Amino acid sequence: MNKKGIIVFGLLAVLLTACGGAKASWENESAVVKSDRLLADMVQVEWTVEEPIVRLKIAREDSTPIEAFDVTHEKLLHLIVVSKDLSYFNHIHPEYKGGGVFEVKNDFPAGGEYRMIADFKPSGGDSMTKMAWVQVDGAAAEAVPLVRETTLSDTADRKRVSLELEGLGAERETQLTFTVVDEATGAPVTDLEPYLGAIGHVVVLSEDGERYVHVHAEEDQGSGPEAKFEASFPAGGLYKLWAQFQQHGEVFTVSYTVDVPN
Repeated sequence: MNKKGIIVFGLLAVLLTACGGAKASWENESAVVKSDRLLADMVQVEWTVEEPIVRLKIAREDSTPIEAFDVTHEKLLHLIVVSKDLSYFNHIHPEYKGGGVFEVKNDFPAGGEYRMIADFKPSGGDSMTKMAWVQVDGAAAEAVPLVRETTLSDTADRKRVSLELEGLGAERETQLTFTVVDEATGAPVTDLEPYLGAIGHVVVLSEDGERYVHVHAEEDQGSGPEAKFEASFPAGGLYKLWAQFQQHGEVFTVSYTVDVPN
């Protein structure tokens, strides 16, 4: 669409939108203080969209660029892009340009608000997550309401993936078990390949886009048909969940809506 998006963060989103906005602003995220490490609340991210390019500039509180980053899950930075209604999802890996700047192309399907989530680890610092709302110019698509699903099953690339949840509840350890079968025959898929250093990758976001859940794959898993993960939901309510797996060098994504009881 060759258009520019304006970035706003947290509670500033309402104020900046009402006032006509600034070109970019900074977001800080609090963290528990630890000694002798670069912590999340010492790091700020400037987000800019010049569609289709998304740019992140990562710096210390005094605006000094952070130059070095450690590889986590096979990448320097993981970027999740999700539409306001959670109907659009993309997991991409920006290229590091130096000077704390990462860039990546993302073809937004429509105008409107998008949630940006970046996971990274500065060298000598903690692993951290930074989130922001991005306003992309252009006509927004009609919102798709989030509806609780009674059957957790989805299909992608001729595979059906079912999800079972054990111990589901707010602030509880929940086990997520995915079972992958051939959509046409029902035969178990037993040749899943490692994706980002694990059997798969799972992202969870609350209905309002404010709660992002880190989901960890259990270690020493095989190649299917089952894939197990552990998660803890911070509060009750509706959540959208995306799971990604790889077969024959191709990544496929399935999604679910989960109603978490208090």
